[in-house]
Amino acid sequence: MVKNIVTTVWKENMQFESDNPSGHNLFMDAGEESGGKGEGYRPKALMLSSLAGCSGLDVVSLLKKMRVNVDDFKIEITAELTDEHPKFYNTVKVDYHFTGSNLNLEKIEKAVNLSVTKYCGVMEMFRKFATVKTEIILHEV
Repeated sequence: MVKNIVTTVWKENMQFESDNPSGHNLFMDAGEESGGKGEGYRPKALMLSSLAGCSGLDVVSLLKKMRVNVDDFKIEITAELTDEHPKFYNTVKVDYHFTGSNLNLEKIEKAVNLSVTKYCGVMEMFRKFATVKTEIILHEV
């Protein structure tokens, strides 16, 4: 079993620095409305970036194996927090945008579906506490 260890250190005020098994560090901070300076990532939004990154890595890897070329690929996530504390994401919409000419919808759908249903562990974690919906949007050029 793989074990990850992350150390997060309070720097000042509402700011924390967190390391990562990759060796890269990031800063988290609250917004000014919550007593911070807004000089770092917001922890809950960082979860959405993790979701997009996890699924995006899967999709790019699968498309390479399928020999599918796209000019551009981005993931936009819209998520809603509950009103009561502890606030958490209860609905999440993941939009996969692909740009290119002669896009192969069948292979793109297969890559996204494999990520969503089989490979992306972050997606599986989100499904434990949120309703997750996905959509594929093609932009032909």
